[in-house]
Amino acid sequence: MKIILSADVKAALNNGKPVVALESTIIAHGMPYPQNFEMAQKVESIITEQGATPATIAIVGGELRAGLSTDELKQFAKNGPSIIKVSTRDIPYVVARNLDGATTVASTMRLAAMAGIAVFATGGMGGVHRGAEQTFDVSNDLDEFSKSNVAVVTAGAKAILDLALTLEVLETLGVPVVGYGTDVFPAFYSRNSEYKVPMRLDSAQDVAALMKAKWKLGLTGGVVVANPIPADFEIPAHEIEPVIQRALADAKQQHIMGKQTTPFLLKAIADATAGKSLTANIALVENNARLAAQIAKAYSQ
Repeated sequence: MKIILSADVKAALNNGKPVVALESTIIAHGMPYPQNFEMAQKVESIITEQGATPATIAIVGGELRAGLSTDELKQFAKNGPSIIKVSTRDIPYVVARNLDGATTVASTMRLAAMAGIAVFATGGMGGVHRGAEQTFDVSNDLDEFSKSNVAVVTAGAKAILDLALTLEVLETLGVPVVGYGTDVFPAFYSRNSEYKVPMRLDSAQDVAALMKAKWKLGLTGGVVVANPIPADFEIPAHEIEPVIQRALADAKQQHIMGKQTTPFLLKAIADATAGKSLTANIALVENNARLAAQIAKAYSQ
């Protein structure tokens, strides 16, 4: 089954022009309406301004799609809670049932690779959840990084996760984790964490060179490009951590599990910070989109 490309995305890929994939779960499940719709439009415009073509990935009526219209973006933004959150395992079900599906980091990576798109901008990647030694709650994102040849620009892993174990799993899977202009692994809302990155690069050209070297060597899988949130929008770890702890306790008390965990926690944190975390989330997504477009341009040259 082929992925259906929008006219702009198809033309860019056919002509070897830079394309940046974007996920749809961040629209449907990551933010409230209308901020999610405004964010989606702004991120696409940032990528266009940088000289690349945005390709928001989703499943629409059972069709695999790369590149959505403004009306389709608005549909996903307004109908978010009713749209299925689709990780890689869910793709065949949603396709077979002719449903709409909002793609996560994992499924967006898979569909981007199918379409021939090598760079993907997101907010924060999934990883190993806190308490995973009891729950075994590990995001499919990590497994997909070992399979799909896509570089993902992310503000580190979401702060609600166990960053140390996330980095350990990425090492086990042989996934390069690049700190972009930083020696430490960013923690989504915060620029720093207590964990170092195994490698650092300071230019889009250097990241593109690493991507080319990895895949020319036949080393299958993605690259994590960890790009810290802009300093003006950072929420320091000491400020956000107590909020995260309260949200985690509420999730446990309400028996929130599986794919519902992250949307629940992000909403709880946004409510507790009076929207400050949502502002930070939007800022880091825009920042990642800008860098992803620069990497895509360097990679296409």
